[in-house]
Amino acid sequence: MIRVENLEKTYGDVRVLKGLSFEVGPRTVLGVIGGSGSGKSTLLRCLNGLERIDGGVVEAGGVRLEATLGAGEYARRVKTLRRHVGMVFQHLYLFPHLTALGNVTEAPVHVARVRPAEARSTALELLGAVGLGEKADRFPDALSGGEQQRVAIARALAMKPEVLLFDEPTSALDPRRTAELRATLRGFVRDGHTMVVVTHSMSFVDGLADYLLYMEAGETIEYGEAKQLLTDARDPRTREFLSHAR
Repeated sequence: MIRVENLEKTYGDVRVLKGLSFEVGPRTVLGVIGGSGSGKSTLLRCLNGLERIDGGVVEAGGVRLEATLGAGEYARRVKTLRRHVGMVFQHLYLFPHLTALGNVTEAPVHVARVRPAEARSTALELLGAVGLGEKADRFPDALSGGEQQRVAIARALAMKPEVLLFDEPTSALDPRRTAELRATLRGFVRDGHTMVVVTHSMSFVDGLADYLLYMEAGETIEYGEAKQLLTDARDPRTREFLSHAR
């Protein structure tokens, strides 16, 4: 579960996030949509502790971050948070010197101290689940952009997070692979994961997200059930955005 209450983030004199509040229940997907510069990626970075929040509360995976916490306690909680919250970045940051299998086993072995044989078994299972079981021994430069994206998803899942965050997961995918990824992620939701997905692709989020959050200039413009918001948005700003995004 994720809970965000009056979330504020500033850079100097610029307020990037302005009092965001929402909840995402277990086994639920929240899609976050909005134009460039609306604060979507900053929101994700606050949810996994990459950015310190300047106001409000973020709670994810049972870990609570508060803007009022001291630096030491905040850092301690972020470390715990990242054991429960995984993130797949738009720029994938795969290790080029490691195979797909090596990329997926790296964190479980060296961070979570999982036995190598166990980590390998889990990694092979995850690579199979994302359609890459036969490419486990390939290096990133021998994989397509879409295949690298799926390695990154398997890598995040290998740490067994309760919550998964995605920043533009379809940026390197063609329409067929986009549909495959949507089906794969819904399968992981059924297995118990909670997800927040930032995307510009309305076709991707339709059928994946249970709820949608539309943002402009760091503010919540509209939040509601995905089907309702996509077909009958209440706010004229949401309707205008969707008319150009389809």
